[in-house]
Amino acid sequence: MGKLLWAWALMVLILGWWVDGFDYANVTEVSILEVHGVSVAAQPLMVGLTLIRGAASKGAVCLDGTLPGYHWHRGFGSGANSWLIQLEGGGWCNDHRSCVYRKKTRRGSSNYMEKEIPFTGLLSNKPEENPDFFNWNRVKVRYCDGASFAGEGQDEASQLYYRGQRIWSAAMEELMAKGMHNANQALLSGCSAGGLASILHCDEFSNLFPRRTRVKCLSDGGLFLDAMDISGGHTLRKFFQGVVTLQGVKKNLPPSCTNHMDPTSCFFPQNIIASVKTPLFILNAAYDAWQVQASLAPPAADPHNQWHDCKMNHAHCSASQLQFLQRFRYQMLNAVRSFSISRQNGLFINSCFAHCHSERQDTWFADDSPVLQNKPVAIAVGDWYFDRSIVKLIDCAYPCDNTCHNLVFR
Repeated sequence: MGKLLWAWALMVLILGWWVDGFDYANVTEVSILEVHGVSVAAQPLMVGLTLIRGAASKGAVCLDGTLPGYHWHRGFGSGANSWLIQLEGGGWCNDHRSCVYRKKTRRGSSNYMEKEIPFTGLLSNKPEENPDFFNWNRVKVRYCDGASFAGEGQDEASQLYYRGQRIWSAAMEELMAKGMHNANQALLSGCSAGGLASILHCDEFSNLFPRRTRVKCLSDGGLFLDAMDISGGHTLRKFFQGVVTLQGVKKNLPPSCTNHMDPTSCFFPQNIIASVKTPLFILNAAYDAWQVQASLAPPAADPHNQWHDCKMNHAHCSASQLQFLQRFRYQMLNAVRSFSISRQNGLFINSCFAHCHSERQDTWFADDSPVLQNKPVAIAVGDWYFDRSIVKLIDCAYPCDNTCHNLVFR
């Protein structure tokens, strides 16, 4: 009975991840357990939630005013003084209505957060699942602000607190006090909206440590492009403009960008990655499934549902639709061209219809993981982090890669 209850709880948790990941897509995945790479039989490490008790006095609160939190599994052995910080993803809120809704969910309130979550992929504590980081201090910082940990403001009338930047600072202050200040190695990572946050906060993270500490950053599924949608509009730009304006993000964007571009443009990674001083690794699918559904072909841009079948399953895309998607891939490669010149930066861009690779065991490190030049994601990231080799891996165009774990919906 206990195992059945555990399996059901895990399934509910994974379903929640999926719905949050594709907020505007309004789709249901074919096999949730399979896609997320979590096997019920495997029973991954479950890690409890810690609330940041001193955060309220700093105004570092979730959208609804509750305390922010994190999950921490202590490092051991040779990894006792190494730290991996994973910033949780889960979309954004761009207007009053969406933020009011969000504050009644785990993405806006710690009242609704799970008391414990599974640590898989780069958070796993098993060397056979996470060869380079399994024994590090691994922390998942929960996401409850709706602006990639970058907002600053509040709406007193609606009791909405846009305090993402303060949450970031409070979390780092707490973790430094708990031993991260002694780190000899540190990696800031994040998936989706958390992947964007890891770019925005990369240099801030590096500045927490003395120069002798090896510090790098990983953005997984966070390379959101300012791309034209199928109707000729810019759906994601309009959405991001709402996020940046509503939540007071401008003051926390890199001055190297805002000095010559508008704030919304500086929320798009393509305009800031080349100026990040800290070594940064970009991990992304060239046909990012979230961007295909929510940015390129959202319902508002496709009133006659001509893209419906293609969005659900790439195998159903017409020749003209594939041509549009190939142009999107080209835009992504062009966006990382200057960034890739630096030897310190890393790339893993495969030609898959997916979104995020690092938190899922099947796409991070498994027998049939996606590979580029025979390297799974985990090995590529490890080789780059430890300077074992230069890693600049870019896949050939679809349909050449038969190692993809493509997402198929119904």
